[in-house]
Amino acid sequence: MKQVEVKGIIPPILTPMNDDESINVTVLREQVNRQIENGVHALFCFGTNGEGYILNKKEKQVVLETVLEETNGRVPVYAGTGCISTKETIEQSKMAMDAGADVLSIITPSFAVASQDELYEHYYAVAKAVDMPIVLYNIPARTGNALTPETVGRLSKIANIVGVKDSSGNFANILGYISAAEKENNFNVLSGNDQLILWTLKAGGTGGIAGCANVYPHTMASIYNCYMEGNWEQAKKYQDSIASFRACFKYGNPNTVVKTAVALLGYNVGRCRAPFNQLPEEGIKVLKKVLKENADKGMS
Repeated sequence: MKQVEVKGIIPPILTPMNDDESINVTVLREQVNRQIENGVHALFCFGTNGEGYILNKKEKQVVLETVLEETNGRVPVYAGTGCISTKETIEQSKMAMDAGADVLSIITPSFAVASQDELYEHYYAVAKAVDMPIVLYNIPARTGNALTPETVGRLSKIANIVGVKDSSGNFANILGYISAAEKENNFNVLSGNDQLILWTLKAGGTGGIAGCANVYPHTMASIYNCYMEGNWEQAKKYQDSIASFRACFKYGNPNTVVKTAVALLGYNVGRCRAPFNQLPEEGIKVLKKVLKENADKGMS
């Protein structure tokens, strides 16, 4: 199994699209380089911000292979391979393994309600089928299924399940994960909520999968870097600086807000795939104002 340090700021990189909603491979390569040049610590393909929920299997393979080729080993590359069924999750995980991904991120199954035993058996079967590091992904507001700290503690004992990303927005849940897996030396807890990254680090976590890094890669990477350097005050300034941008999420789907912001910064990433691609005029106006104010502060 590959040995990868699960740490730092890991952007769920956008999937740029043309006007016909096909993948814009050229701009995807540009975004890979933009992220790495601004100091991010890994890249995550077809996460929530990468619109993995709306890409087909072939498109996911194209995105992953493009990102791997352009990254060329400079940082680890994660692949989001979770599907509703265990069977398809294993198929997608094997695709990512064969393509050369470094880490798998596997979201909980969605739509149908799953018991904790069913979730455990799902992840156990996937872990047994692939010789790769796996990061669990908890985002109950989107999937309808939540991984409890107790289940994460059980799963942390499986050798190639090396971490968990929590996007519940509940810091107590992150603390529960850290506590449940504290006896496992190689288990890492990542914040999926960008506002909680610094606090997760302070509590014993190792970083965050940060959608805002698509907009502000240097700023987000600096939260982690400053913290690791022991500069709490500067790390907190970087952490606090994203609040005005995150306040724009009230105007629409956060994925749409993030992708619209990147487009407004001058990158030809296109729109989110329909129907999840609209922001009201008021939201766009506020977003432009916030982007200008943050640019004037030197955020990037």
